[in-house]
Amino acid sequence: MDFYKYAKRTARMENPIIRQLLRLGQRQGVISLAGGIPAAETFPIEEIAEASARALGRWGSRALQYSPTEGLAPLREYIASRKGVEPEQVLVTSGSQQGLDLIGRVFLDEGDEVLVESPTYMGALQAWNVYGARYLEAATDGQGLLPEGLPREAPKLAYVLPSFQNPTGSLLPEERRRAVVAWAAAKGVLLVEDDPYGHLYFKDAPPASLQSRRPEGALYLGTFSKIVAPGLRMGYVIAPPQIINRLAQAKQAADLHSQAYGQAVLAELAEMGVIASQEKRTRDLYRARAQKMLGYLNDHMPEGVRWVEPQGGMFVWLTLPPGVDTLALFEHAVERGVAYVPGPVFSASGGLANSLRLTFVSVSEDVMEEGVQRLAEVLKEALATLS
Repeated sequence: MDFYKYAKRTARMENPIIRQLLRLGQRQGVISLAGGIPAAETFPIEEIAEASARALGRWGSRALQYSPTEGLAPLREYIASRKGVEPEQVLVTSGSQQGLDLIGRVFLDEGDEVLVESPTYMGALQAWNVYGARYLEAATDGQGLLPEGLPREAPKLAYVLPSFQNPTGSLLPEERRRAVVAWAAAKGVLLVEDDPYGHLYFKDAPPASLQSRRPEGALYLGTFSKIVAPGLRMGYVIAPPQIINRLAQAKQAADLHSQAYGQAVLAELAEMGVIASQEKRTRDLYRARAQKMLGYLNDHMPEGVRWVEPQGGMFVWLTLPPGVDTLALFEHAVERGVAYVPGPVFSASGGLANSLRLTFVSVSEDVMEEGVQRLAEVLKEALATLS
């Protein structure tokens, strides 16, 4: 008999499909084109060691002590100067994923509506399912969210990833950014702009953020995981000071503050110029790997498989002919030695069955081609059954 009396909301915490995908994708001999993890060779190990010594020399025991919930002043000041806001508009978080959770805690009541893109980042759905969110899905194309598909009703929040979106890699162009902000302003909707990949552009930097266009009506989520190292678990939220105060109250109840030591190290890395150099280093590597991935897709994918060339970020999104179920196909692909992320995990309604996400950043180029070849064979077999 199970006598543990869990809260009802715990039933919303786990997505069993994602757990199964992770377990299968880690089998020995499987080339994983699935995980959205940075390339480990970009981590600035020597620079972090130097920054750690500098942080301990400068901060001493304060780097190992409790710190303000909002974050250490030097790091908040660096983020503020980088984003053109004031330090009191910045809350340091334990990764941007914590920022999503805090937003859910502060803003979402059971049944509140949240506008999300279709597809959207699965981590946001996981974070907000716990709070009983209901989702309105906005259609997208190769350039991101379609403004003409925005709803007439006003959801409580609108969650958007305008720059090199996860999972599609799309970049929302200037005119659509203006339209989204105008819609939110007219409807009185609070925008939540998630931007983990905005610094990973391959050509030109993205247009100005949504938050910079409507600072009183938008929250901006950023992270250092993709350009320094995810193990530091450092992200941030930019918002009006009154919202930062509420988020800080929620964060204090959750973990008091993000680790002071990691914040001190990041502040030193910023002063050393390492973060700026990391951005260029990472962009250069990912640009090269994206081009390789696109070349391999062109060489090996069967007719009927489509994709959009990403202009930045870490992912490429594939769309297959109707009738292919990438979720049902996943275990067979793993048996053939390749893993991807099926489209339905990025859908609030469980759609997108004929889509999948690949990453091009965390595997070497020779392994990447073998993975694409294995996937192409699996897809050829699946498409043959449709004819």
